Amino acid sequence: MNFQKNWAGNLQYSSKKIIQPESVEQIKEIVKNSKRVKTLGSRHCFNGIADCDETHLSLAKMNKILAIDETAMTVTIEGGAKYSDFCIELNEADFAISNLASLANISVVGACATATHGSGVNNQSLASAVCEIEFVDGRGELVTLNRQRNAEKFNGAIVNLGAIGIVTKLKLDIEKSYQVRQDLFENLSFEQLAENFDEIASSGYSVSLFTAFQNRNIRVVNVKRRVEENTTDLPKEFFGGTSAYESINARGITDTNRSPQMGKAANWYECLPHFKFSQELVQASEIQSEYYVERKNAVGAILALEKIADVISQQIITAEIRSIKADNYWLSPFHRGDSVGIHFSWKINEPEVMKILREIEKALAPFEPIPHWGKLFTIPREELHSRYPKMQDFINLCNEFDPQGKFRNSYLNQYIFN
Repeated sequence: MNFQKNWAGNLQYSSKKIIQPESVEQIKEIVKNSKRVKTLGSRHCFNGIADCDETHLSLAKMNKILAIDETAMTVTIEGGAKYSDFCIELNEADFAISNLASLANISVVGACATATHGSGVNNQSLASAVCEIEFVDGRGELVTLNRQRNAEKFNGAIVNLGAIGIVTKLKLDIEKSYQVRQDLFENLSFEQLAENFDEIASSGYSVSLFTAFQNRNIRVVNVKRRVEENTTDLPKEFFGGTSAYESINARGITDTNRSPQMGKAANWYECLPHFKFSQELVQASEIQSEYYVERKNAVGAILALEKIADVISQQIITAEIRSIKADNYWLSPFHRGDSVGIHFSWKINEPEVMKILREIEKALAPFEPIPHWGKLFTIPREELHSRYPKMQDFINLCNEFDPQGKFRNSYLNQYIFN
């Protein structure tokens, strides 16, 4: 693993040393003896949220399942686990988690800390699966917060941006294993989308809409449905779109690296991500941004972006539109209510992309967009704070667990603390 750069290669980390501890006791000692320290996970962030100018910890050697509790219906994992590290083992025990992101090779702790998500009008972010969190705080002491026993602090600590401590263990809700089938449709018009957005977004357990905001057109619709006894084939026509006849990617191009398509039933962990579960997380050829609006504003936001399609087209690879159910976490973008995320994959040309993001944020301004914490954006600190009513409570929580600011960095000081 290249610890010096992030996944996209657009960010050079500034840490002076990287340590790979193998136990919680080691982590406690490192934190006690460090001035500044942060965890470096799967490096799937596109800004400086995980950077540190002193010591980086990689918990890659602490990535195992510690326990499956069939009575409480939970799985306990170590803080260095990626979803790809344990989903197969969990499935072999006939259990599952409720949702996954587009990629399986991402850190569970990092995904939860930034409210990363999959899709589905009834699916919350991946952080919603957490029922207990264990972390080493700024004093080098071990802290455990539980959803029931410590409800208030728990809601503040789950989407934590890496600011409260080094997460050493997560306990996640599980359910019985299930299968998913994925059907693809091409060329859904914006007119149909505007008239039928709620029905389209609700047509599957997980639904993704891919577009480049060109030709008033959704290029590809991914409809993923849990396989039940009464699951039937979808019609060949989908709100004017037509069924794909081969495996394709977000741009409508034939692609054999995608998760099972064409209505083939597969295990939950194989089909919920967009890419093959076994696919390695290699150097990316893109950088990313994502903005969230309340679901009631989704169509207005999409059409507002379509009006600046000529600007977006200069650097875009593809955009993905997904639904996320509301939650109660203080720094979750979904605290306002049910939301829609508009995600952009860009060519690696950061200076030009940042110019485009300013135009996107201007177009979305009437809908009060909230950016993904781990992706590129230009929205200023004051505007972000105005959209998080519990921001000061979060700052107070961080001060309680990290009074010396050991887990802070330039990003956190810019957007949260100073």
